[in-house]
Amino acid sequence: MATNTTDSFLRLIQRSQKGKLKIYLGYSPGVGKTLAMLQEAERLHENGIDIVAGFVETHEREEFASLFSKLELIPRKKQIYRGIEISEMDIDAILKRQPSVVLVDELQHTNVPGSKNAKRYEDVEEILAAGIHVISTLNIQHLESLYETVEQVTGIKVKERVPDRLLSQAEQLVNVDITPDDLRQRLIEGKLFLPGHPGTLVSDFFKPESLEQLRELTLRELASQIDLKRRTQLADEFPSNPDQIMVCLSSNSLNCEALIRHASRIAGRLNKNWYAVYVQNLAETSPVPDEGSNRQFSDTMALARELGAAVFNYKGDDAVKTILQFAREYRVGHIIIGNSGGTLSLWQRMQGKKSVVERLIDECRDISVTVFDTRQGGASGSSQVNEEPLLIRKKMPGFDKLPHNEWKELVRNAKVVVLGGVVEQKKAFRLLLHECCMARPDIDEEEAWKRLLEREKQGGTYAGSEIGIPHARLDGMKEAAVIIGVSKNGLHDKESGNRARIIFLVLTPISDPNGHIKILGVISNMASDTQWRNAMLQEAN
Repeated sequence: MATNTTDSFLRLIQRSQKGKLKIYLGYSPGVGKTLAMLQEAERLHENGIDIVAGFVETHEREEFASLFSKLELIPRKKQIYRGIEISEMDIDAILKRQPSVVLVDELQHTNVPGSKNAKRYEDVEEILAAGIHVISTLNIQHLESLYETVEQVTGIKVKERVPDRLLSQAEQLVNVDITPDDLRQRLIEGKLFLPGHPGTLVSDFFKPESLEQLRELTLRELASQIDLKRRTQLADEFPSNPDQIMVCLSSNSLNCEALIRHASRIAGRLNKNWYAVYVQNLAETSPVPDEGSNRQFSDTMALARELGAAVFNYKGDDAVKTILQFAREYRVGHIIIGNSGGTLSLWQRMQGKKSVVERLIDECRDISVTVFDTRQGGASGSSQVNEEPLLIRKKMPGFDKLPHNEWKELVRNAKVVVLGGVVEQKKAFRLLLHECCMARPDIDEEEAWKRLLEREKQGGTYAGSEIGIPHARLDGMKEAAVIIGVSKNGLHDKESGNRARIIFLVLTPISDPNGHIKILGVISNMASDTQWRNAMLQEAN
């Protein structure tokens, strides 16, 4: 597998005049990203490619010594910061040397103050702009839009983060993976180098359940990127009118950064342009913002720009009219707004007054509205959904005729349910779960439902615009269970606005975490199979 990806990247190098980026992605430190990068460097070197090491962190490990010794090293630049000598990657030396390929480890690294760029990924972007190809490494927890999700999973606030655009800009992404048990054994044996991290932080991060969830996040992100590239190619071949995304901010908005990251992930999943629009309502009297508020607002707008949004500031005597006018002018099809938790008084209700969110939902036409619960940093959708009755078929005609050699028997033989109309997410999940439990008396339906909802709170289960994968791990199960839902018009997710058309509901024994990951891996491979996906959707018609 590694040789195939090396050959592919080699062909990209040979035919491209612009710098290409390849990232080895992992779910945790210690999975083997740097080793895999060095092994590829050795193969490229043997093929006559001019490749150098710009910055590779080996920590003097013996298994790296023979690989590292064959590479030309770009000397690091020494800098003095607060009386301490620190060595950083010398970007000027790399640009002067002009190799064909450069290795740059730890993409998320923050450079010492006074460096040419604040972040290493900015160094990489400058190197790419100069026509030099880059091979780098990154862990999933360093993605900017996953900040809140990773904190929920691990209890740790990740300080060093990179914009999501780095993954979408990468020509190739390679998943470097080992089991959590093997990784924890490496930790016990002292084979992981984790400088400056307190023991309690390390123990929290490397808890089995944290590692398993980070592993799932990585798998979903890779599937999403595959789907994004596929849809980008289709959009180039069959251009259509864009359906843009807009996130609304105001002086009353709470937890704005979480709202911005949420919008960024939706835009990335749907491959759409997005706008961060700040509306100051002139009809409201409010105190002059203090310095702290202004700084917070500036930081929020800077984050939106970093994640790829176009930022706009507006003033108006009616916030809803301002928002809808912007939506019409910029062809917005999806509006995201925060729920500040403010309520109208009984007297205001009696006078017929409505909140901004209520008015926005009432007055929107052909625009979906997602209300993000910023009070808790979570999301609770409130949008216009036209639901139709559900149609259930016990067996999908033609399903057994699809190729058998690509999937595990469990998934291939899964029961299929056809959903009619546009179905709200929870309603569809509940129906699929009930159908699953009817055939599996060893599953406690109420407990399974509780676990599914808990898992949903930790992050979306969408692997692209057409595939949803709600899943949970349960006590007392004898073996895994999979059921598939297919919807002609789409499963409506109030949180993200996605309308997935194929849904895999996966339940696995809590005692078999590796089996859980393997099933998700099989499903992700199926999701990227255009022939299979089209065949399934045709059967739903």
